[in-house]
Amino acid sequence: MEIKAHSENHVTGSGTYVAVWIALTILTIITVAASYVHFGTFNLVIALGIASLKASLVALYFMHLKFEEKITWVFFLYPLVLLTILISLSMSDVFFRIPVSP
Repeated sequence: MEIKAHSENHVTGSGTYVAVWIALTILTIITVAASYVHFGTFNLVIALGIASLKASLVALYFMHLKFEEKITWVFFLYPLVLLTILISLSMSDVFFRIPVSP
């Protein structure tokens, strides 16, 4: 089995980086604004959703994951799937917990 080097050069224009920067700035403003609004039990869901979107933008464009091979995507997505399962199970416990009266 021969290991092939990743030799393709992907040129991303500065317009793309500016657009991603603007998107990250807007999402940060939305995060701060959402912290002042009471959504009940969904505060955590909204915060994690916005943070996941921001992390995805950073990974795709600044870390150039968008241009990587399929096996790299497997190594990137597998831990995210496990994290999603862990968070889902934890949140299901929190949301459906029966309150204990003193």
